[in-house]
Amino acid sequence: MRVALLQMDLAWENWKSNHAGAAKLLKRAADEGASLALLPEMFATGFSMDGAKIAQPPGGPSERWLRGMARGLGLHLIAGLAETCDASGAPSALPCNNALWVTPEGEVSRFTKLHPFSFAGEDAVYAKGSKVVTWTIEGLRVTPLVCYDLRFPEPFRLAADGTDLFAVVANWPERRRHHWRLLLQARAVENLCYVAGVNRVGEDGKGNRHMGDSSVTSPWGETLVSAAETETVLIADIDPAVVADARAKFPALDDRRPGYAR
Repeated sequence: MRVALLQMDLAWENWKSNHAGAAKLLKRAADEGASLALLPEMFATGFSMDGAKIAQPPGGPSERWLRGMARGLGLHLIAGLAETCDASGAPSALPCNNALWVTPEGEVSRFTKLHPFSFAGEDAVYAKGSKVVTWTIEGLRVTPLVCYDLRFPEPFRLAADGTDLFAVVANWPERRRHHWRLLLQARAVENLCYVAGVNRVGEDGKGNRHMGDSSVTSPWGETLVSAAETETVLIADIDPAVVADARAKFPALDDRRPGYAR
């Protein structure tokens, strides 16, 4: 499958502007033959802590826009969005930092970020997710995760056997950019699968700079594509057979011992 990463500069709390910007990049992705496109965490608003202001209901303007773009371009989309519902679509007491999978047929599935970023107070204004999910997209097994989830190996390990591609959507700041690049590579190597990380560029409404550093890493830890500092569309071909071959040639996952005691 050909996968596109949309490294965007997000307008602060302005979904109309971000829809317009993403539309141009999605057209580029479709023109380059992508079947799946990844958009950053909270692509419609930036990483705002004003959940009461920016969170949209299921079927809200950004979901409708995503469905229209997916249908019009024939693309599967995975995009981060603040919503008033949880991963099941049920109303949530606090807004949720979700990743949506939208099909060309207009079907929508959700994942809720497992680890709100408490260092920035996200845990006080957004609900915690409770379940790791994997979506099969045209035969490719894709497990979504959101930004800070990257720091925690547990959900990756839990989903590893059934995953070809981990898709991490993020608003990761410049000051910790080395961690971002290192952790994406580590998650690919330790789980012998592809890892795609799509991050924003530009400055948010709180003065935080983002360098992008979006990339796709192979099961062997090789960087297949990457870019920093500028808006762009990155394209990579993802082959489940490469994952199966890597795991057959180097069956390290067979040696896991999850039940040992401390």
